[in-house]
Amino acid sequence: MAGRFAPRPALPHGLTGVGGVPAAVPRRAPAPARTRTWVPDGPLDLGLVLGPLRRGPADPAFRAMPDGSVWRASRTPCGPGTLRVRMSGGRVCAEAWGPGAEWLLEGLPELLGAADDPSAFEPRHRLLALVRHRRPGLRLTRTGLVLESLIPSVLEQKVTTVEAYRAWRLLVRRFGEPAPGPAPGRMYVMPEPRTWALIPSWEWHRAGVDDKRASTILRAVRVAARLEQAVGMPPADAQARLELVPGIGPWTSAETVQRSHGAADAVTVGDLHLPGIVGWALAGDRDADDSVMLRLLEPYAGQRHRAARLILLSGRVPPRRAPRRPVGDIGRW
Repeated sequence: MAGRFAPRPALPHGLTGVGGVPAAVPRRAPAPARTRTWVPDGPLDLGLVLGPLRRGPADPAFRAMPDGSVWRASRTPCGPGTLRVRMSGGRVCAEAWGPGAEWLLEGLPELLGAADDPSAFEPRHRLLALVRHRRPGLRLTRTGLVLESLIPSVLEQKVTTVEAYRAWRLLVRRFGEPAPGPAPGRMYVMPEPRTWALIPSWEWHRAGVDDKRASTILRAVRVAARLEQAVGMPPADAQARLELVPGIGPWTSAETVQRSHGAADAVTVGDLHLPGIVGWALAGDRDADDSVMLRLLEPYAGQRHRAARLILLSGRVPPRRAPRRPVGDIGRW
């Protein structure tokens, strides 16, 4: 029997439990938070600005709390980090933990839309003027992180949002790491590129991700450094670089740079619902396709994404069609 089992490593003094059973190692208290206070130059609605970063109600990297604060767990160029943001008396109060804390605090203003210019938008439709008046705190976020938005956007290709959100939740919780600091329970930082690349095929299938989407993510993480460098490019050039990766098209690249770059003109084409929503809101055309949508948004060149975002916030959507009668019922009435 000797040699079949490796000897149990010795425990530090005082950590042996009753009967020789190792006692639980005490958890270290989280390191003190780094903090920053920032005063925006106009109205700011945290929910509107940061909402597009949330991938479903159970997103393990995003948490909106009852007190109005927002928590985010991110993988920054400096490592994992957790950010807590809240409003107090017109000021933004932020706390951050982890190796990426300083990076997150440095990018706080742009995350909250400081690089965005809402005044550049001139509404030409009454609906858009009304929504902008009612939502003065809307700014376009700029995360400065590409993969963080690219991977969940790939997961959303050609499936329902429920399926995509489930896949993101399962993969991040299984292969990511707990968010640094005193983050709310079950918050995780998404996996690093190498970890994404090593996820076995059966784990993708277990999360409901087909081979096409999984392969696209695997190709993307192999060139992760090149894709992250796109943050320094104009949005259109960044989209072109993203689309060099097979499986990433205009829909995915637009959804990515809207978040990573705060791209005000990156309108999403190829979407199942957006053309009909835009067509209905601006022209009463519920059957609009991409070409019609782009024509209707042409007066907002340079601000087309903002225009589409305001339309979505208006809540004006085409009325649902009556359900089709089953083929077998035709002629019964």
